[in-house]
Amino acid sequence: MAKVLLINGSPRRDGNTFLALSEVSKTLNEDGIDAEVAWIGARPVRGCIACGKCHETRNGKCAFDDDICNEMIEKMNAADALVVGSPVYYGQPAGQVLALVQRAFYAGAQVDNKPAAAVAVCRRGGATAALQTLMMPFQLKNMPLVTSQYWNIVYGLNKGDAKLDVEGMQTMRQLARNMAWLLKNKENAAIPAPKKEDWQPMHFIR
Repeated sequence: MAKVLLINGSPRRDGNTFLALSEVSKTLNEDGIDAEVAWIGARPVRGCIACGKCHETRNGKCAFDDDICNEMIEKMNAADALVVGSPVYYGQPAGQVLALVQRAFYAGAQVDNKPAAAVAVCRRGGATAALQTLMMPFQLKNMPLVTSQYWNIVYGLNKGDAKLDVEGMQTMRQLARNMAWLLKNKENAAIPAPKKEDWQPMHFIR
C-alpha cells in the first residue's frame, strides 16, 4: 500500500493546519492509501547554516541532530508522496517548516520523483504567496505537483474555524483523490522515472 506523509508545519498540534491535513488524510484512507500526519512540534527548528557536512558524510542526514529534522527525513524516505502544510505568517509559510524542508532536501532526503503537494492555511491574505513558496523545493527535486480544483488553501483564524470553510475542505478532499489517483497510476505504469542529466550548476558571473 502506498503511503503519504503529511507534515503539519504549525506550532499548534491540532489547529487549523492539522484539520486541513486531516481531511486529506481521511480521504486518502478512504481511497486505499495509507497516510500519516506528522507534527514538527513547537520546539525550535534550526535553519541551514551551509556547513556542508551532510555532503561530506553523504549519509542523507543533517549534521545537527538536536531537532526534528533527521526524524522527518526518515519519514520522507519511507513515504511514497509528501504533503507539507503550514499556517501563513506575514504572507509566508511558518519559518520552522521552511527550515525543515530546506535542510531535509539539501541533506539528501529521498524525495525525487515522489508526488508532492503544499497546503496553506490563513486568516485572510497571503496564502497564494505562501503556497508558491512551499512548492518551490518540490520543483527542484523533480517531484510531480498534485493540485486540486482550487489552490490548496483553507481559511480560518480560531481553532476549529477550518471546518467551517466548506470549499476549503472540499479542496482538501479533491487534493487527496488526485494524489491517490496519481500514486495508483504511477504504481501500475511500471515505467521508470526519466533519467536525469548530470547537473551542470553555473552562475552568471564569469
